[in-house]
Amino acid sequence: MPAMPALAHSKANPGWRLALPLVVVAMVALLALHASTVESIVAIWARSETFAHGYLIVPIVLLLVWQRRHVLSALTPSPDWLGLVLLGGAGAAWLVAYAGEVLVVKQLALVAMIWATVIAILGRQVARAIAFPLGFLLLGVPMGEALIPALMDWTADFTVRALQISGIPVFREGLFFTIPSGNWSIVEGCSGVRYLIASFTVGVLFAYLSYRRTWKRLLFAALSVIVPIIANGFRAYLIVMIAHLSDNRLAHGVDHFIYGWVFFGLVMLLLFWIGSSWRDLDAAQPGGAPRASPSTQTGTRAIFAGYVVISVALAAAWPAYAAYLDREDTAGSQPALRLVAPAGAGGWVADPAPLTDWRPHYDPASATIFQVYSKGESVVALHLGYYHHQRRGAQLVNSWNIMVVQKHPVWTSLSESRVKNALGPGTLDVRETRLRSPQQRLLIWDWFRIGSHDVVNPYIAKAMLASEKLANRGDDGAAIILATPYDDPSRPPVATLSEFARDMMPSINAALARAGAEIMASGQ
Repeated sequence: MPAMPALAHSKANPGWRLALPLVVVAMVALLALHASTVESIVAIWARSETFAHGYLIVPIVLLLVWQRRHVLSALTPSPDWLGLVLLGGAGAAWLVAYAGEVLVVKQLALVAMIWATVIAILGRQVARAIAFPLGFLLLGVPMGEALIPALMDWTADFTVRALQISGIPVFREGLFFTIPSGNWSIVEGCSGVRYLIASFTVGVLFAYLSYRRTWKRLLFAALSVIVPIIANGFRAYLIVMIAHLSDNRLAHGVDHFIYGWVFFGLVMLLLFWIGSSWRDLDAAQPGGAPRASPSTQTGTRAIFAGYVVISVALAAAWPAYAAYLDREDTAGSQPALRLVAPAGAGGWVADPAPLTDWRPHYDPASATIFQVYSKGESVVALHLGYYHHQRRGAQLVNSWNIMVVQKHPVWTSLSESRVKNALGPGTLDVRETRLRSPQQRLLIWDWFRIGSHDVVNPYIAKAMLASEKLANRGDDGAAIILATPYDDPSRPPVATLSEFARDMMPSINAALARAGAEIMASGQ
């Protein structure tokens, strides 16, 4: 770390000569023990333009620590038991996230373990002196994509309303809208999440370097969130207007993105120009070194070494237990699982008609069935996916398990919402999705089955799966998806799916129970 040699200078507190090498050893050991988590962060930086700024976070953190070197040199590094407690808690959070395959929580837990290691070996006073650089590490964790659906809805609402105010007639269906000059849709790239993440990262750093007063820093950080969200709405509206007024000659190809980034750049330039007018002239100064508490004394070599050993042991315990939990996955091949289509019930019978070419975009399951059922004029397709020994690339719950991918050549998602008590008071909740293709519209209900519980919230489902795995009860779960076609956008056949779910639920439960019993009988 570039900041560390300066702290070993003769003018620095002598405790640093011992503490610095030891904290470096502890950090290297921590990152090596959690190399897979570190690699997952770097892999996302490499493949996603949204998070490419992550490569700059660690160098910026080291530079910020370097700027605090004079303050740090006056402090007394002292091992702190609180750091060990926090390290244990962060490690436990990492293990739970590992069991539930929640990648972002694993990554956040690793950052928390870095904080805890600093506190454990160098003490609270040192950690407080570099609180912002340590906190800035959070912005290196690739997160924020969960905001995309809400940002897409906001952008669609803003754009349609702005067009209507401009006197342009608009017909909207979910994230799609039609104006006299053509059809438009709000996709992930229109959500503005890249603008938001970039703006917040730079805005937080700018606020720290430019202001001393906490209220100014918080205000500018808030503006760096609010401004890009509003600006993205105007960006989408202006692109549609440019295309509309130019008879679709402009803003449809590469210039679509160029106009967007140029507009975003101008808005950010204006924001930082305004922000610079509030700048505290002494904000860039590192500030005077606080006087060390007389009661705080540097630890002996044995105490420092003991804290390092305990820190490394705590960091190692969680990956070791994770490997123990995964012993079944590496012991041999996965069992061949057979999932039988549920028997018809309540007047519903299996129908050989294909109904639709749509299939959900899910990780491969241990066993899958897709069966069409009919009852009079009603037709419903049932998709069941049973997951056993879940692992990355074969998970029931993750952000890329969706009804249809963005920019699918045939199918497009119109809307997605949560329906509570779908079958009546006190019954299950479902996620409702509407899809369309040039030939067909589909209304879809889906939820998760974890043990005997029906769950629609993915976070609750992840927590339940993690709990089952940590208790050594396995991690079996299933995806239950119902789909039915419809013609009238204003009257989706909710009653059809509701009737099917009520009539067929016992048969669905029996089919999933048979699959679980087969696994238990095989001893897997």
